[in-house]
Amino acid sequence: MATTDRMPMLAEGYEKLTAELKALREERPKIVEAIEEARAHGDLSENAEYHSAKERQGQVEAAIGDLEDRVSRAQIIDPTTLSGDRIVFGATVTLLDDDDKKVRYQIVGQTEADAKVGRISYNSPLGRALIGRKKGDEIEVTVPSGDRFYVVKKIEFV
Repeated sequence: MATTDRMPMLAEGYEKLTAELKALREERPKIVEAIEEARAHGDLSENAEYHSAKERQGQVEAAIGDLEDRVSRAQIIDPTTLSGDRIVFGATVTLLDDDDKKVRYQIVGQTEADAKVGRISYNSPLGRALIGRKKGDEIEVTVPSGDRFYVVKKIEFV
């Protein structure tokens, strides 16, 4: 599943990934200990503790592999170093929706996206529709709740 494509993310997202990776690596010895302890109980064919620990070990190793891959492909972007009149990764955009209500989003990486706090992934339908647009552009995007229309009012790099 490993790929060589770079994964853009903010420094905050990178720190979150590395902290998660560190925590999982620290869990490894505890799992090995749990497996050894469960082995000591005898018959492994009916040993739920052993099977549970082995299953957790598989989950942790898979998660570590995934996180190591993402960390190795991370391309850290600092939005404050960016400028221009087009929407790019890291930009904070103020939009007017169909009801003339202002909405504000920052275009971020997949691991950092949280629409509730105004952070959308560059891979989301709205994120893809916004990339490359300028102030004044009208955008139509199809989302699970239906078609939405926006007008770009402001582009910031904060």
